[in-house]
Amino acid sequence: MPIRVENLSYIYNAGQPMEKLALNNVSLTINDGEFLGIIGHTGSGKSTLVQHLNGLLKPSSGRVYLDDVDIHSKQISLRVVRQKVGMVFQYPEHQLFGETVFEDVAFGLKNMGVPENQLSQRVDEALAMVDLELDLKERSPFELSGGQKRRVAIAGVLAMRPKFLILDEPTAGLDPKGRDEILKQVSRLHQKRNTTIILISHNMEDMARFATRLVVLVQGKVALVGTPKEVFSQAGYLEKIGLGVPHMTRLLNELKLRGCNVSSDLYTIEDAESEIVKLLENK
Repeated sequence: MPIRVENLSYIYNAGQPMEKLALNNVSLTINDGEFLGIIGHTGSGKSTLVQHLNGLLKPSSGRVYLDDVDIHSKQISLRVVRQKVGMVFQYPEHQLFGETVFEDVAFGLKNMGVPENQLSQRVDEALAMVDLELDLKERSPFELSGGQKRRVAIAGVLAMRPKFLILDEPTAGLDPKGRDEILKQVSRLHQKRNTTIILISHNMEDMARFATRLVVLVQGKVALVGTPKEVFSQAGYLEKIGLGVPHMTRLLNELKLRGCNVSSDLYTIEDAESEIVKLLENK
């Protein structure tokens, strides 16, 4: 069940003095079961693009298809689309409002019409997916830590069992431990449940570790598509458009410039460590 974007353009404030073309003829297929990373400079159209994938925004032109059905056609309701394509916004904890964790996580399920006798099981399942203890269910979400609040918000989306999960900068503002916990949980979800993940992040290390394919947006257009290795091999271009490459790639490039016999098209800590060990052993 892929998501297919065809010739998508979107204009903010169309026909007004502040009119802005945010997306310009974007075409893209998101395959079932992949972990897709979307990167780009601030204002490149990343968030605007993903808000089209579950119908939060309607294209100025072009179409978005879910399993070959135009999501804005009469053949499917946006309610069904949003059950299949879940979205976690940046700082999702700001959207918490329930008196208890249970109320917050169960809110979307109730809107879906899930019977009362199934709510507890679905809430427990979602909390387990984000490694939250079940005894937190009756606590106020506002008493929890920042990382726990964010996991509650993510659990509320996961409880609806989406086939696609969109995360817009899910680790923004978290400390390194909180960031790693969130990303490891997302990765487990991808691996164990075959959930298709669509991740927006400015952190190139995270993209190198988790994404199976990357899309680079520049001024509302798709500039590059490929595996992390293929995309990060374009280090000069990425830096030219205001993006970086993983620190390990930069380190290996610097070593190569200094005459060291290393491969510079690697991007994870493990790969860089192996390359440097080989370099030292050959000295």
